[in-house]
Amino acid sequence: MRYLPHTQDDIESMLKITGHATVDDLFNCIPDYLKTKQSLDIPESLTEWELNAHMEQLASLNIACKTYKCFIGAGSYDHYIPAIIPYLISRSEFMTAYTPYQPEVSQGTLQGIYEFQTMITELLGMDIATASHYDCGTALAEACLIALRQNKKKSYKIAVSSLVHPSHRQIIQTYIHPAGYEMVEIPYTKEGLTDIAALEKMEGIAGIAIQSPNFFGNIENLKAFKSLSDAKDILFIVSFTEALAYGLLKNPGSLGADLVAGEGQSLGIAKSFGGPGLGLLAGTQKQTRNLPGRLIGKTKDANGADGFVLTLATREQHIRREKASSNICSNNGLNAMTAAMYLSTVGKIGIREIAQQNHDKAEYLKESLMKSGFKSAFSTPFFNEFVMKVPNGYEKKRKALIDKKCIFAGIHLEPYYPELKLHYLFCATETISKSDIDHLAKEVQ
Repeated sequence: MRYLPHTQDDIESMLKITGHATVDDLFNCIPDYLKTKQSLDIPESLTEWELNAHMEQLASLNIACKTYKCFIGAGSYDHYIPAIIPYLISRSEFMTAYTPYQPEVSQGTLQGIYEFQTMITELLGMDIATASHYDCGTALAEACLIALRQNKKKSYKIAVSSLVHPSHRQIIQTYIHPAGYEMVEIPYTKEGLTDIAALEKMEGIAGIAIQSPNFFGNIENLKAFKSLSDAKDILFIVSFTEALAYGLLKNPGSLGADLVAGEGQSLGIAKSFGGPGLGLLAGTQKQTRNLPGRLIGKTKDANGADGFVLTLATREQHIRREKASSNICSNNGLNAMTAAMYLSTVGKIGIREIAQQNHDKAEYLKESLMKSGFKSAFSTPFFNEFVMKVPNGYEKKRKALIDKKCIFAGIHLEPYYPELKLHYLFCATETISKSDIDHLAKEVQ
């Protein structure tokens, strides 16, 4: 998009029409105490070549996981991406597609979203899935709002596990607080699992949100939480950050989830220094009209040929208007298309095999670290990440591994859980080889 500045004649012409003497007069409605009193610290303009050189210099300060061995997960994971994916997704008809404002002429876009939704429902075991969500955090916040709206006569509180990703809990707070709702956190046990006994004692809640595998990588007993939510007559929300875990684990739908909100970055989307992600949100048939975003359906046209339609779109620019459940504007279509391509490329057997590799390599990494003097924090079954208690002075060794050996060896959990000093979260995916693990184990001894 080109930036074309207005000439002085353009400005004077517009001011004459609006009835203002100066551009500053346009902003008289803004109180003076909110206006900056100093000029903006913006550098002088650069030539095209100077700007390119400057951007290359800034880019060189970043560390790419292609040149480093990354033993970090925590919501964003390294996975192999089949070469066919970046080739196909870069085609102009996919790259330039946007929100289907005129769905009847957006058959390609609609079909892409339809196929994506179909595969996500199969992966998660749910009746219906929508497109439009930016990442797991925003999808989970939307799910919490659904539970709160449905039970607002009963409660204005949502119970969220303290083992839901810390950033996602912050997003939930940001979403629900302005609406007058409250989030209460469910503590975790010494086994690294959400404390169901503490949840049983909570009264006056509209729903519960549990992440599995949780932030520690441990697998929660979702069936037990479903039974409790039924007993309390509230919605049961399941969250996840590693979609490939369901290549091995029973999916949330089979365990009774009412809503599932998760991250789809593992489905063919590169980490890209932190984004973008892909928010997944699915529900039971009962939740169809409560889900935000878009729902694409398949039908027949007047000639009997297959066609795709924008069946539901509960946003402010469509039929719901001021009663819309969400104001999401972009359908995140490119990432949704990427995920659909990935799922169709690797297939059900491929997803199972990748998940098995993730599990097995993480188990081997854990055993190797224990042999090097680390202690396992929990004995609970996990997927591809786990928590270890490290020896004193490990942070200094970890920094040396980054600077000298190009290895990222876990992340410190104390900033997120102050009680977990000297505890680190490690991860291994199919991109980590046995020799990589052996090398790390030797270096940390």
